[in-house]
Amino acid sequence: MKEFLQKLFDGISFEKGEMKLAVDLLLQEGTSESEVASFLTALKMKGETVQEISALVELLRERANFQPFPASDVMDICGTGGDGSQSFNISTTTAFVLAGAGVKVAKHGNRSVSSKTGSSDVLEHLGISLDFDSFEIQEMLESNGLAFLYAPYVHTRLKKVMKVRGELKIPTIFNMIGPLTNPVPIDTQLLGIYRRDMLKKMAMVLHELGRKRAVVLNGAGYMDEASLAGENHLVLLENGKVTEFTLSPEEAGLPVYSNEEIRGGDAMENTEILLQVLKGKEGAYLDTVLFNAGIALFANGKSTTIAQGVKLARESVQSGAAFEKLQKTVRYSQLVRKKVM
Repeated sequence: MKEFLQKLFDGISFEKGEMKLAVDLLLQEGTSESEVASFLTALKMKGETVQEISALVELLRERANFQPFPASDVMDICGTGGDGSQSFNISTTTAFVLAGAGVKVAKHGNRSVSSKTGSSDVLEHLGISLDFDSFEIQEMLESNGLAFLYAPYVHTRLKKVMKVRGELKIPTIFNMIGPLTNPVPIDTQLLGIYRRDMLKKMAMVLHELGRKRAVVLNGAGYMDEASLAGENHLVLLENGKVTEFTLSPEEAGLPVYSNEEIRGGDAMENTEILLQVLKGKEGAYLDTVLFNAGIALFANGKSTTIAQGVKLARESVQSGAAFEKLQKTVRYSQLVRKKVM
């Protein structure tokens, strides 16, 4: 570890294989917390490269508590957190809408990062388990087109790193990679990040990880979700090429709302917001989900424009298809838990 640290102190970037060796050593029991802290801090000060980020993600997926299975045409939608917006659970709610629109979604999530309540908190409140194994995830994707994975259950070797991150209280490479470490084979992705300066770099990381098509975005007010408050900055990844563009809610046929109008609360409050959105209650919460779902459907390739994606998302809600995906997920979870008991 001393040699790896010295290289970072000298401002020298790692090749992909070298980064994997360094991270593998970082995760071993014999590595001290001070060494972990030094590594993360030095890497941040040097600046993380596309190769370093993708190498870390690949290694974590290889070491995940998850039995790999073949899958195709699967999408993930997730934000990095860290934007401090205190918004409701936008991407979690959006996942049900996407599934209702016919997109196969494997949603990777965690506890709260920048909101009062994380996706996993809401899922628990809905009665959806967090500890599905890989067979159950595969079964849910095949039968319902939707599955949720809880990051700490999947990535059990990160406890020491998470402890150090909490004590450092500064953003590190781990603040950016959460949405990338899904162990399910992902073809398309909508990735929201809190750092606008990292849009192109994260798009190229997704390319390194084998995404066929993806959109990376930073919303108005620097949210890690698409926002109806104004201009959103996006990068489209397609065939290894990146295209930068901006998007306002009016261009997608939606009204403008301030970010304060989509604030969330505790698990009970955010669960109620999710239910009301899936039942079609008009307002800022629903329109924000339609905006994000429209972009996700465009990223997935199911719609040729974001405006068309918004229309498909609205149909998913109005037809009851999105709410039915929620009900089927809850029923499956209850059935699995009964088998265990």
